[in-house]
Amino acid sequence: MDVIILMLSTNTSPREPIKNMAKIIRIGTRESKLAVWQATLVQQLLLKNNFKSELVYIKSEGDLDLLTPIYEMGIQGVFTKSLDIALLNNTIDIAVHSMKDVPVQLAKGIVQTAVLERASYKDLLVYKPSSILYDGWLLLNNDPAAFEKFFNLANCPFTIATSSIRRKTQWLNRFPGHNIENLRGNINTRLQKVADSSWHGAIFAAAGLERIQLRPANSIELDWMLPSPAQGAIMVVSKDKDEYCLEACTPLNDYNTAVCTKIERDFLKTLLGGCSTPISALAQIIDDVVFFKGNLLSIDGKDKITIERHIPVNESIDLGKHAAEYLLKNGGEKIVVGINNAEK
Repeated sequence: MDVIILMLSTNTSPREPIKNMAKIIRIGTRESKLAVWQATLVQQLLLKNNFKSELVYIKSEGDLDLLTPIYEMGIQGVFTKSLDIALLNNTIDIAVHSMKDVPVQLAKGIVQTAVLERASYKDLLVYKPSSILYDGWLLLNNDPAAFEKFFNLANCPFTIATSSIRRKTQWLNRFPGHNIENLRGNINTRLQKVADSSWHGAIFAAAGLERIQLRPANSIELDWMLPSPAQGAIMVVSKDKDEYCLEACTPLNDYNTAVCTKIERDFLKTLLGGCSTPISALAQIIDDVVFFKGNLLSIDGKDKITIERHIPVNESIDLGKHAAEYLLKNGGEKIVVGINNAEK
């Protein structure tokens, strides 16, 4: 599907294409292997359209504190704030983010210029090869009661690691007797921690491991776990009046991914959610119909409320907002109040 973007200005004549192709676009990125991979992908896509660029490495608050769970840091945009500052200070021209890390309200003066085609949205469990047979892990998706019985967990507390409150609450909702440990660091560090620990496994985003070719054989996708809004998508942002970067990045935008991630982030925004809130959402377009799923859980995972909607793409502009409003009116408000009280 072709997307036409109209730029409004006081000049009624068509905007001329920017011809200064010699300018080098400075791409801001975190230093992690995954972040650099994502920024390099954007660099390669820009080059295909004859836009030159270079990478500029910026440390984030999320990279500096590797001990505190993300949901306890109390910072919106823990992985994006430093890049926002660099962008507004003119240290960089564009920034590349894992879209799930980006606050639903962008900083003043910064705009979304492109959303790349989405990779896998799924979470997966990397399990200890010696701890469990693969056939046993399959019960995680198909029959949680049989999974518990198979491994006789009553006498062997099961331990899974993650720093995500969303993953933690969904796991505890399915397996209330399990232990959850905190796991921070870049992908390589987290994989090594799993190998060195006594944990049974840890949860990762499939897209992150697959992009840098680190998904181990001892892993299984969690089909029942709903993802973070915009998980698997990459966002490019620039300053709002930078027409050169806007023209360079707009062709990188994937229409379906942009539509779906907007719906998911509208759902998150309406529920007033962030890194410390267990909110999940997934929108997919199939034959011009948006299939949406969303949920909200209590901090302990005991309470869960879900919603599903199917609606034509051309009627879906407010789908995320309306779905969230429905949840709030049908039990969600009580859960949100409980989350807010727990954070005080």
